[in-house]
Amino acid sequence: MPPGVAFLVDVAFLLVFAAVGRATHVELNPVLGVLATAWPFLVGLAVGWTLVRSLSHRWALEIGPGVSVVVATVVVGMLLRALTGQGTAPSFVLVATLVLAALLLGWRAVAARVARS
Repeated sequence: MPPGVAFLVDVAFLLVFAAVGRATHVELNPVLGVLATAWPFLVGLAVGWTLVRSLSHRWALEIGPGVSVVVATVVVGMLLRALTGQGTAPSFVLVATLVLAALLLGWRAVAARVARS
């Protein structure tokens, strides 16, 4: 899979995470609500991809580098949420970490399995 496509798959799953999280909120503009929730994590995702590429000279296409992307996504995302007054309750941090790990590593696991078969 080309790196650009893989990055967009990560973005799509991150937006799914934000949309599901916002589904219980009544908003005038749900798209803006999703983007408001997603932007700190999108920055973290970009940081993760950049760190993996610059430090390992590899793309974050497999599970190993994907773990680094998940960690950066959650850490940077939560730091930005804290700096902007958004919630960082321990339960949210835990759920966000588990869901993002499942989504961002899950598609990589499926892609690796399909590539081997």
